[in-house]
Amino acid sequence: MPKSILNPRIAVYTGTFDPVHRGHLDVIERGSFLFDKLIVGVGINPDKTTFFDIDERVRLIEEVSKNFPNVEVEKFDGLTVRYVRDRGARIMVRGLRTLSDMEYEFTMSLMNRNLDSEIETVFLMAKEEFSHVSSSLLRQIAQLGGDLTKFLPEPVKVALIERAKRK
Repeated sequence: MPKSILNPRIAVYTGTFDPVHRGHLDVIERGSFLFDKLIVGVGINPDKTTFFDIDERVRLIEEVSKNFPNVEVEKFDGLTVRYVRDRGARIMVRGLRTLSDMEYEFTMSLMNRNLDSEIETVFLMAKEEFSHVSSSLLRQIAQLGGDLTKFLPEPVKVALIERAKRK
C-alpha cells in the first residue's frame, strides 16, 4: 500500500496550554528551530475544566510566540493523531518533564503509532528550570497570590492573575 504524502519538515505540538508557560514556550522555540513549520494545536480536552476558553488560549500563545515566524497557532478537537495528519505533518512534538510524563507519553505514542503508523513522535526534554512547572500548579499559585514572574511571560501572567481574581 502506498504511503500518503506527509511532510517530515512540519511538526505539530499539541496541548491544552491552560495557561501557556515558559516550559511550553521553550518547547515551541526549540521545535521552531528543528522544523520548517511548527503548528501549535490548542486542544479541547473533555476531561479538563479550563481556566481560559480556547480562543483566549490561542490568543495568548499567538501573542507570546509571535517572534517565531514559522509557528502557527490554531485550535482543534478530536484525536490528536488525526489532527496531525489533517495538517499534513509527519511529526508530533511532545515535551517531557519527569519520569511520570515519560510513562504517560510513551503509552500515548504507542497508541498513536497504532492509530497511524506514519506519524512519528519526537520528545523534547524540559530544561531543568522548567521540569517542575505545570499549568495546574501555576493556576493554584495565581489563586493564592504567589509570584508567577519566573514561570509566565508577562501577558500570560497578567491574564492569569486577572482570571484568578474573578474565580
